[in-house]
Amino acid sequence: MSERYLWLAIALYAGWGSAFALAVRRGARLSLIEYFLAGRKLHWLIAALSYGATTYSAFMMLGLVGLTYRGGVGALGFELIYLSGLFWAVLVGPKFWEAGKRHGCVSPGEVLSLEYRNPLVGTVYALIVSGFLIPYTSVQLTGIGYLLEVLSRGTIGYPVGLLLALCFIILWTTIAGLRSVAATDALQAGIMMASSVALVSFVVMRLLGGFSAFFHTVETTHPQWLSVPGNGFFTFRTFLNLSLPWFFFSISNPQVFQRLLVPANLREMRKTITGFLGYGFVYTLITVTLGFGALVLLPGLKNPDLATPTLLLEFPIPSWIALFVVVGIISAAVSTADSIILTLSSLFLQDVLPKGISEHKRLLFAQFLFIPLLCLAVFFFALGRFNLIALLSVTSSLGLLSVVPTIVGTFFSRQKSDRAALLSMVLGAVLALLQLAGVRIFGGWTAPSVLGVASGVYLLTGLLAPRGHPPQREGQKYSRRGARA
Repeated sequence: MSERYLWLAIALYAGWGSAFALAVRRGARLSLIEYFLAGRKLHWLIAALSYGATTYSAFMMLGLVGLTYRGGVGALGFELIYLSGLFWAVLVGPKFWEAGKRHGCVSPGEVLSLEYRNPLVGTVYALIVSGFLIPYTSVQLTGIGYLLEVLSRGTIGYPVGLLLALCFIILWTTIAGLRSVAATDALQAGIMMASSVALVSFVVMRLLGGFSAFFHTVETTHPQWLSVPGNGFFTFRTFLNLSLPWFFFSISNPQVFQRLLVPANLREMRKTITGFLGYGFVYTLITVTLGFGALVLLPGLKNPDLATPTLLLEFPIPSWIALFVVVGIISAAVSTADSIILTLSSLFLQDVLPKGISEHKRLLFAQFLFIPLLCLAVFFFALGRFNLIALLSVTSSLGLLSVVPTIVGTFFSRQKSDRAALLSMVLGAVLALLQLAGVRIFGGWTAPSVLGVASGVYLLTGLLAPRGHPPQREGQKYSRRGARA
C-alpha cells in the first residue's frame, strides 16, 4: 500500500476528528460533571455508539481476528460471554446511577468512597484499576503501530504509529472532555462497523467464492477450528481464564462503568445498553468471520495479530476499502484509549488528589498534567511490542476482577464494610500480579482464583466486621458537584 495514501487517510482522519471535537465544545461550560460526564445529557444513541467504540478497540479487528485465527470458534463463544456480561450493567447500573446522581459523583471511586464512608476505598480502587489499565491502553497504541508498520512495509515505523495515536488521544481528550470524546466516538463507531462490513464482504464474496464456498472450505480444511477445544488452544481452563474477566467487564473496567453515570435518566440508560448490545453482536460476528477468512487465505502466520494488515497487504483489495479499514482500526484504538485516559484522569482528580483544591484547578490538572502523564506511561509500555493483543487485553482485565466483589457488595451487601472492600481489592490485586509474574499459587486457574480470593476475603471480613455502617471519616465531605470540599 502506498505510504502517500496512508498519510492522506491519517490526515483526513485527524482533520475531521479535530473539527468535530472543537465543534461540540462550543457553548459548553467546563465543569467537572461537564468535562467527565458530558453534563449527563448525552442522547442515548450517541451514548450507545460511544459505549461501543469505547469497548471495541484494536482488540477486535486485530486481536479477536488473531484469536479466531489461533483458536477457532471458541473465540466467538469467548466474545459472546462479554455480551452476556451486560447482565451486570443491567443489575448494578441503575443503583450505581442513582448513587452517583444523588451525591453528584464524577468518578466510580467517589461512589465507592461515599457508600463505604471511607475515602481510602476510592483511592485504593483508583490506584488498582490504573495499574492494570495502562497495559490494556497500550494495546490500542500497539495495534496502530503494527498496522501502519506492516501496511507501509516498514516505511512508517512502529514508534511513529505510537506517536500518532498519542497525539490524537491527547488532543481529543483535552479539547472538551467526554463531550468531544463521545462525539468523535460515535462517528468512529460508524466507521468501525462500515469498514469491517466492507472488508468482510469483499474477502468472502470475491476472494473466497461466497459464503457457501467459504463455510465449506473452512469445514474441509480446518475442521478442528469449528469445535472446542478443537485444535487444543481453547481448553476449558484457558477458556475460563479468558472469558471470566470479560463476563464482568461492564463493571470491572472503570471507563465502561463510568459511562453508566452519563445518561440523564434510567430510561436513557436502558436504551443505551440495548443499542450497544445490538451493535456488539453484529460487530462480533463480522470480526470472527474475518478471522476464519484469514485462516483460509493466510495459513501459517507466526503472529496472528497481523492477520488483518497482512490481508490488506497481500491480496488485491481495493484501495478505498483498505484505507477505510485502516481508519476504522485507528478509530477503534483511539476511541478506547482516550476514554480510558479520561476516566483514569477523573479517578486521580477525585480519589487520589488531596482535598481542598478548587474545581477550576482540578480541570487544569486533568488537561495539562494527568492526561499527558498517563499518555506517556502508555506510550513507553507500548514500546515493548507485545504479541497476541487479545491475550494481553484479557490478562490486563484479570487484575480488575479484584474490584468486582467490592462493586457488587456496594449495592447488594446488607453489611457494607470498608475493611472488607479494602482487603479484598488489595489481596485480589496482589494475587493477580503474582500470577502475571508467573507465580501460579492456584495452578493455572488465574481468573477464578483472583475472583474467588477477592470474593472470599470480602465476605469473610464483612461477616467479622462490627454491625452498623462504618463511621464517616473525618474531613470526608463532598460538594453537590462531587468535588471534595
